[in-house]
Amino acid sequence: MNDTIIAISTPPGYGGLGIVRLSGRKSLSISKRIFRPRRKCWRDISARTSILGDIFDSEKKEFIDEAFLAYFPAPRSYTRENVVEISCHGSPVILEEVVRLGIRAGARPAHPGEFTLRAYLGGRMDIIQAEAVNDLITAASLHQAKISLGQLRGGLSRRIELLRSQVVDLISLLEASIEFPEEGLGIPPGEAASRLEKILQAINALIASYETGRAMTEGLNLAIVGRANVGKSTLFNALLDHERAIVSPYPGTTRDYLRERIKIKGSFFHLIDMAGLERPSHPVEKDGIRRSRELASRADGILFVLDASRNESQADLGLIEKFKKKRMILVFNKADLPGRIDRSKCRAVIPTSRSIGVSALKGTNIARLKNAIWETFSAGESIHEDVILHMRQKTLFEQVSFALEDGLKRLREGHPEEICAEEVRRALPFIGQLTGEIRVDEVMTNIFSRFCVGK
Repeated sequence: MNDTIIAISTPPGYGGLGIVRLSGRKSLSISKRIFRPRRKCWRDISARTSILGDIFDSEKKEFIDEAFLAYFPAPRSYTRENVVEISCHGSPVILEEVVRLGIRAGARPAHPGEFTLRAYLGGRMDIIQAEAVNDLITAASLHQAKISLGQLRGGLSRRIELLRSQVVDLISLLEASIEFPEEGLGIPPGEAASRLEKILQAINALIASYETGRAMTEGLNLAIVGRANVGKSTLFNALLDHERAIVSPYPGTTRDYLRERIKIKGSFFHLIDMAGLERPSHPVEKDGIRRSRELASRADGILFVLDASRNESQADLGLIEKFKKKRMILVFNKADLPGRIDRSKCRAVIPTSRSIGVSALKGTNIARLKNAIWETFSAGESIHEDVILHMRQKTLFEQVSFALEDGLKRLREGHPEEICAEEVRRALPFIGQLTGEIRVDEVMTNIFSRFCVGK
């Protein structure tokens, strides 16, 4: 990290402004070779103050563009190194030429995420905050942006540090019981178990928040399931608010599956319209039903559609039973027609599931259904900044939880304090990996490779 890096920090394309950023010990000296101030000499330049000047090619003896330059001396900069930002007109040709001149003057091209990597290595932020930088840049909704900003400012990191201090404190008390049994410095097993339970509750809440995070970043898969001709494709179109699937009064119209993404209150959902799950009448339909069953079994949730204008059948109840372990909303469609279905009998199969009556054809209650989808499969009103957005974070929190659960189990079984303390101690390296206190180079490479060049 002794060299000086340079990159364009604004998005590709044309714009009113474009920024070229340098970071490293020689940032200012390299800038002096390609930038000429208009009214001030270099010794008059103040830190963190923009000055007007021109980009100059010393070999060709010609000006390239007029620009502003701002100098951020270490350690009060993004990377905690000397940083220079040159603001030019947003022409790709000009920006690329500024980078070329900077490289000729002694800088090298930055790798993806290298500015933020240097900020992490310089101690300006931890890995959770570094991930939040990229999450903020790529946020698909204002809510996700707010969560990422909270994590960039250290909200989640502080919570992790609190959990770590609670774990360390508990280990210390357990070990004090071993070292000083007669001085009353330890902790009774019952109190230790109570403390451990509270820590586990906090960690498991973070693990559970990953579904919310995934809905914001990737989107959850929702399979629209039901028998043939109950209105699955009509509901699919109604939720999308445009005609995407072919709708027909004849059963078996949908023989393959359709997949489209919708956004509800900042969360994304991939809706999958599929063939009706019943006895096929054609070999192609048979293959479509097989695919539909596979997709439904892998989906994050089910919208189970029933025809409210017909009596429920054993086939309906059997299908609900088949998917009862999935998170599900029972959708009683065709509410614009006289109702014949026994809703209570359907709900009895899966009492914990929400249900709602709609008319996909008329658009009745579609807005309510969308809200129910968001509350059931995303987070409802419980969203806060302590939402984990990455599988890496979820996996490490799970490892922490496993270690602490083993320690709690040993405490409840009456094992000696040293065995319980050793089980609890196994959680600390995973907590260290969460914030990057314990570095894993392969993980670092994976995290920062996803960044854009210039950040």
